[in-house]
Amino acid sequence: MRFENNVVYLQKKKLMNTLTIKEALTEQKVEIERLLSRDTVERPEAKFINLNSELAQVVIGVRRSGKSTLCHQVIRGSKLKYAYVNFDDERLTTLKGEQLNDVLRSLYDIYGKFELLFLDEIQNISDWYLFVNRLLRAGFHILITGSNAKLLSGELATHLTGRHETVSLYPFSFKEYCTYHHIDTTQQTTMVDGLRKAAFETYMKTGGFPDIVKNTVNDNYIDDLVHNIVYRDIQQRYSIRHIGIFRQIVDHILNTSPSKINIKELQDLFGISFQTAENYLTYIKEAYLVISVKKFSPKSRIRIRNEKLYAVDHGLMSNRRDAFSGENLGWRLETIALIQLMRIHNRFRRDIYYYEDTKAEADFLVCKGNTVLEIIQVSYDISNPKTRARELKGLELAAVKTGCTKLTLITLDQREHTETKQGLKVNIVPIVDWLLNPDE
Repeated sequence: MRFENNVVYLQKKKLMNTLTIKEALTEQKVEIERLLSRDTVERPEAKFINLNSELAQVVIGVRRSGKSTLCHQVIRGSKLKYAYVNFDDERLTTLKGEQLNDVLRSLYDIYGKFELLFLDEIQNISDWYLFVNRLLRAGFHILITGSNAKLLSGELATHLTGRHETVSLYPFSFKEYCTYHHIDTTQQTTMVDGLRKAAFETYMKTGGFPDIVKNTVNDNYIDDLVHNIVYRDIQQRYSIRHIGIFRQIVDHILNTSPSKINIKELQDLFGISFQTAENYLTYIKEAYLVISVKKFSPKSRIRIRNEKLYAVDHGLMSNRRDAFSGENLGWRLETIALIQLMRIHNRFRRDIYYYEDTKAEADFLVCKGNTVLEIIQVSYDISNPKTRARELKGLELAAVKTGCTKLTLITLDQREHTETKQGLKVNIVPIVDWLLNPDE
């Protein structure tokens, strides 16, 4: 009798799970149709997603950067019959890998026959890669998004070797900001130039997260976003014991970015072990909260030990509890420039480094292998002769060291022109022009 009761209980539980899954997926279908009826911005990353490929298409990036909207835009333009599931849903987060076939069955009930499956925030499900592999072998076209670098890249490399293509997505660029707010990015008139500069002043202070750009959120948005990343994307995966200390470290890194990271300093400041500090730093990078820029050097140990961390969006540098960051306009300008460089050069598998020696520094070196393609310096204001000389000196020494002759100095509003320093030509350009006319 007890055995029969257990069988009945398990059958009822399976039925309830199936009903819950179907309910969640049905509501998600309605919700996404409603969201896509609103104004959206076409994003350049769309052209790198190939829905006809036999390889899984993977879009990765920080939470709330617009990954889902981008993917739906691409799907809508393809005319393919598709089904959609968002695993960032409390009704689905407890699913195990073996239950994903129940999800597939429910999707057929809701969408009918389909050839493309869009799996949103798939990293929330254990053993997800086994399910994806099986669907790829069955001939499905698969589109995946995720917000955790290790979970996606590690398991993709291990289990989907040679069967996936990755596209990185960041929050809105300034050009996308202008597109959404209908600000002209091409005309060269006094009025349009003034409107662009005013728009950049706002963008520089608020950041590029789509919800903020669209003015659909409250003042707590950044703080809530960081909270969700810490507790949902990191804590749930790693079961961090000292979660309060971990959150303090997150805030500290965002408050001081961009800055060089010293793990021993973190250990002493927060009273944790060196290994714990190192682990915590890894988790923060995996969640795409920060971007690591390594020091330019042919020696691997120097590149590994000397990394500089930048917030993945300059909006994260403030608008949080205990931020106390002020305007930080120079650091914001530098961060904006780095993210733009990442947008442009990631797709070409180019690396970004910083240059530093005992005499000078240069903010960014764009490299392909061991060849330096461009050296970039970012300075908010070079009207002071000492500042101007320092920035040009950094470019000069980095150029001599690397042999690179393409030198760029980005400022807030210095008019575009070329200067010659020690026989080297330096292109000085205002950041608005540089952002709106990227040299790809």
